[in-house]
Amino acid sequence: MIQFSSFSEFVQMGAHGVYVWSAYGVTLIVLAFNVVAPVLRRRELMRELKRDIAREASRNESSS
Repeated sequence: MIQFSSFSEFVQMGAHGVYVWSAYGVTLIVLAFNVVAPVLRRRELMRELKRDIAREASRNESSS
């Protein structure tokens, strides 16, 4: 197991810290997007469905 003598050394990861931490960052961003995007899309679809239902209801009222 790799051990570091200080937190600063851990963050730097033997001069590879920039690559390691950026990889973690990109991964977290992608995971967050994969969680948030479907939720936002569902909200948009529900809004569209409600609008379509209201439009259909108003058409039925005007035609009767």
